[in-house]
Amino acid sequence: VYDTTNESPISMYGDDTGSGMCHVSVLNFGDPSRKHEMHCRFEKKPPWPWLAITSSFGTLVIALLTGHIFQATVHRIAKVEDDFHKMSELKKRAEDADVAKSQFLATVSHEIRTPMNGVLGMLQMLMDTDLDTTQQDYVRTAQASGKALVSLINEVLDQAKIESGKLELETVPFDLRTVCDDILSLFCGKAQEKGLELAVYVSDQVPQILIGDPGRIRQIITNLVGNSIKFTERGHIYLTVHVVEEVMSCLEVETGIQNTNTLSGYPVANRRCSWESIRLFNRELHSSEKSFAPIASDSISLVISVEDTGVGIPFEAQSRVFTPFMQVGPSIARIHGGTGIGLSISKCLVGLMKGEIGFASKPHVGSTFTFTAVLMRAHCKGNDIKSSEFKGINALVVDHRPVRAKVTKYHLQRLGVKTELTAELNQFISKLNSGSLTAKLVLIDKETWLKESHCTPLLVNKLRNNDKPDSPKLFLLGSSASSPKGGSDTSREHNLNVIMKPLRASMLQVSLRRALGGVDKVHCRNGVVGNSTLGSLLHKKQIIVVDDNIVNLKVAAGALKKYGAEVTCADSGKKAITLLKPPHNFDACFMDIQMPEMDGFEATRRIRVMERDLNERIERGEAPPECASIQRWRTPILAMTADVIQATHEECLKSEMDGYVSKPFEGEQLYSEVARFFQNHDQVE
Repeated sequence: VYDTTNESPISMYGDDTGSGMCHVSVLNFGDPSRKHEMHCRFEKKPPWPWLAITSSFGTLVIALLTGHIFQATVHRIAKVEDDFHKMSELKKRAEDADVAKSQFLATVSHEIRTPMNGVLGMLQMLMDTDLDTTQQDYVRTAQASGKALVSLINEVLDQAKIESGKLELETVPFDLRTVCDDILSLFCGKAQEKGLELAVYVSDQVPQILIGDPGRIRQIITNLVGNSIKFTERGHIYLTVHVVEEVMSCLEVETGIQNTNTLSGYPVANRRCSWESIRLFNRELHSSEKSFAPIASDSISLVISVEDTGVGIPFEAQSRVFTPFMQVGPSIARIHGGTGIGLSISKCLVGLMKGEIGFASKPHVGSTFTFTAVLMRAHCKGNDIKSSEFKGINALVVDHRPVRAKVTKYHLQRLGVKTELTAELNQFISKLNSGSLTAKLVLIDKETWLKESHCTPLLVNKLRNNDKPDSPKLFLLGSSASSPKGGSDTSREHNLNVIMKPLRASMLQVSLRRALGGVDKVHCRNGVVGNSTLGSLLHKKQIIVVDDNIVNLKVAAGALKKYGAEVTCADSGKKAITLLKPPHNFDACFMDIQMPEMDGFEATRRIRVMERDLNERIERGEAPPECASIQRWRTPILAMTADVIQATHEECLKSEMDGYVSKPFEGEQLYSEVARFFQNHDQVE
């Protein structure tokens, strides 16, 4: 402590020595005339000012980071703008490539299917001529090869449409039972060749008319049944359709990996195992609720299964079943053929129908494929196949296999026949002896007939000695699977009526009508629309066919003339415009799309302009005498093309065409189109 009043400080306390840092502070002892100071010297050096250093360093880092972020942001914005321009360019290129791909598919489809239409059409016309057995076999083989090629083209085009996201579904009313019958008719020959039992059962809970895409549903089921036919050498293929509520009610009943209560008696993979990959059933299996709530009031969820007793799928290959272009093994492609995209396409189609697909398979036992689909209920009533001629008729079905007996009952009930089931011939004979038999029709499965052959002589003698006019008519339900050597002699020996399986309502209707002495009003073969049905629609109809390909003109004209139509040919759009200038005498026009000079779209647009001009004159009362009784003039124009892509169909609608027929067309397809115009009208407006 120093007194610093004078120039020379006076030490009052302590000694200021040392080399440490000195700190001087002023002291006030209360005497204003004296000044004092206190000198404090630290013995150690002062510490580094870390807080200041770190603060400064942090500030520098933050400044650098801020600058870097700002620079990076500017660079990122510039890069995003560049990427945006690049992506816009790539998007434009992708869209152009997609358009080019669609055009390429349309062109390739047209260029391949156009000559195939000529080949298949000429082969069909050749089949209508007088050929010996060998020549008919050659023609059928050529037809089968051509149809296989067309089917392959369709599958490749479908896969391309799926990849591009352009596969769309129709929404039209249709009868699912008729679709199933048509599928059975398609595979009837192959099943009989291999000795397989082929059957379909549609539950009573399924509405008669549904709204959806019948073509795609047919494609899925056809693919599944076709695979079953391909990989099955003995036993059966069984197609079933139920609503979800029915299936859920029997979930607890079916257990085990395989089931022996089947159509043919061979064990099959339990269909419950095919539901494991379907989320709908898994959700119900783990839920305490027993009921299933539909998506909407008009929606209905269907469960469609195809079971077979084929070779099954090896466990190591089951994970890649739905992979495109993948086969179970290389030997499969060599033995059975195929491209390996059918199931992949089916899975995509099921997804578009808001459904799922799964399967259960056991090697050397068989496979069961199950898929769900959400469709709409139709409010309109369909054309019921039940006929008044079978009203009040009772039938008795004798079959020791319950599943097969249920199938027979299903088809009889579709015709309006009340049906009772029994498992043994002795029960039928007992009813016949006691006089308690009320059935007018008795249908016995041939396998049951042969199994209980010791009872058949007694039964035949009993029926022959029965002179009553209302004695029952006896039928044998036969199939290639239940027809061993000598089996076909049974029906001839006892003079029995034989109905060959697979059963379909239209075929069963004809057989029963003939047995009951009725007139065969429906001409059908294997459930296919016959010539007389189309002939009644097209007889004497004036139809113009427009195509620049001479072969296609011959094919189309020959197909229409076969059904009684009077055909006029034109090889260009300009000639079609001249011939269809109203008023004219043509009832309909089949117009090719891709033609030189003027395509079918432009020709149709010009024809519609001429028709609108005439309709305006009719409204003003200036119509020519030929149109005096016509209120509105419109000629049905059907697009006739080899293109099968969605864009072509949309362009047809934009051009005011009335329908769409893809080449090569057949009787079924032709009938479905012309029936919309000619079925309920004697002539076109």
